[in-house]
Amino acid sequence: MQANKTVEINGRLYDGVTGLPIDKSTKSTEKVVSPATVKKRAVEVAAQSIHAQPERSHTLHRRAAKKVYPTVAKRPKAGQRMDIVRSSKVARFAAHPVAVVVKKPVSTPDVAHKSHPLAARAHARMVKPIASAPVAKTSKQVKDEAIAKALSSPIVKPAKTKRRLRWSRRFTIFTAVFAVLIVGAYLTYVNIPSISVGFAASQAGFAATYPQYKPDGYRLSQPVTYSDGTVTLKFTSNTNTSGYSVVQSRSSWDSSAVLTNVVKKAAGDNYDTTQESGLTIYSYEKNATWVNGGILYTIESNAPLSREQIRHIATSL
Repeated sequence: MQANKTVEINGRLYDGVTGLPIDKSTKSTEKVVSPATVKKRAVEVAAQSIHAQPERSHTLHRRAAKKVYPTVAKRPKAGQRMDIVRSSKVARFAAHPVAVVVKKPVSTPDVAHKSHPLAARAHARMVKPIASAPVAKTSKQVKDEAIAKALSSPIVKPAKTKRRLRWSRRFTIFTAVFAVLIVGAYLTYVNIPSISVGFAASQAGFAATYPQYKPDGYRLSQPVTYSDGTVTLKFTSNTNTSGYSVVQSRSSWDSSAVLTNVVKKAAGDNYDTTQESGLTIYSYEKNATWVNGGILYTIESNAPLSREQIRHIATSL
């Protein structure tokens, strides 16, 4: 190899750095510097840079300007050599064989799945699925099933049972009607006196009443007689022909007028006076008379009635 780093191969020059062929006619005009000279210069530059002192900065504000540092010349790098292709088949150039140790995979046992505590609580609180309700049948399906079931089973006609049911139904109706008739007859019998007196009062033209009290052993003798302004109720004994009559007539008299016009004319001074519930009752012989509400009441009797019985009759009208 020459000083200018050229290589001659097969009579042709090649640049030692770039590897390009060099024409013979081309002459190198560059000055070749020997390695010793380069080394010497580098040593001198380094010695000068070591003993040199940096000049003091004349800058007042270091914040605005950068501090100046001495520059050191870089050493020139040696030229790179051309890489030589090496064959891997040559043993001395090949890398030392290294035994590759294949590690067997360590089998790790599977860890059982463990649910998170929050997920476990959520699953515990979940409502169990509700069983789906059966689909409701339509009315047509229900009718068809009922008809098919009725047609599949034989129809038995209970003739005797039907007759018994008819007789029992008739007997029930007859019993109910008979009971209603009995109750109606009893109510009519009880209310016949009041009905008769009410009818007679409407014909007489004033409000005649039926006594609520009746001595034992006496009954109302029908019919109730009436005339213009007068109603007469006759009561007879159940054992003999004795009895008494209650005569009611319209009147404008008071108790004094009754005493003067009726009692004293019939009995003179032989009478008794009884005060009861605001009524003045005059009793003489077997008769009694009083006035109340514009109606003159007179009891005419051939029966042995006591004063107590007469008083009860008067207060019940």
